[in-house]
Amino acid sequence: MNKERIHTKKELAVFRKELRDNLTPPEAYLWTHLKARKLDNKRFTKQHSIKNYIVDFYCAQEKLIIELDGEVHNNPTAEAFDEKRTSNLDKMGFTVLRFENRMVFNNLQSVLKEIKDNFKGSSL
Repeated sequence: MNKERIHTKKELAVFRKELRDNLTPPEAYLWTHLKARKLDNKRFTKQHSIKNYIVDFYCAQEKLIIELDGEVHNNPTAEAFDEKRTSNLDKMGFTVLRFENRMVFNNLQSVLKEIKDNFKGSSL
């Protein structure tokens, strides 16, 4: 069987590396709280590709995607793209959480709690 590769496509490797090497300030700040299994011992990767999408953070164990949105996302075209992208990822069985950049700086504990609340083993 020739199963299509959907994760870490080789053709996106250079772009993923460029994004990883140039995180936005909110991405870099959140990454300090996700890397090295700091959040409930879950392994996250940054700038991970799924199909032709590159997501900000991904936890394979939970099929959980975290996206941070800055001002560039606050227009009808970007919002429509983001909605379609989220819908496509949802249909593939992923959970997508979106946070505005300022939430990471202004309310980090709330962001981390929402991420944890979306872990399969979490008790709500």
